[in-house]
Amino acid sequence: MEIPQGPSPELLLQLVSMEMPFGKYKGRVLCNLPVSYLEWFSRKGFPPGKLGMLLTTMLEIKSNGLEDLLVPLKRNNFNKQSK
Repeated sequence: MEIPQGPSPELLLQLVSMEMPFGKYKGRVLCNLPVSYLEWFSRKGFPPGKLGMLLTTMLEIKSNGLEDLLVPLKRNNFNKQSK
């Protein structure tokens, strides 16, 4: 029996540090995108590759009320950027 694994720590760190590269929310950190925008992508189709995978993961996190998982990472990322 396989134990299900959650997202990797590296992936979670990317969600709190990577900015949306295009569109209405260009420049906004992925974890700060509104759920309505992520749901729009879900209906229209996520972009291919890494960005699409990150947006899909962010939608799952927000849809399941798991945003608190990102709070310490956001705080840590903010502290690194401030130095």
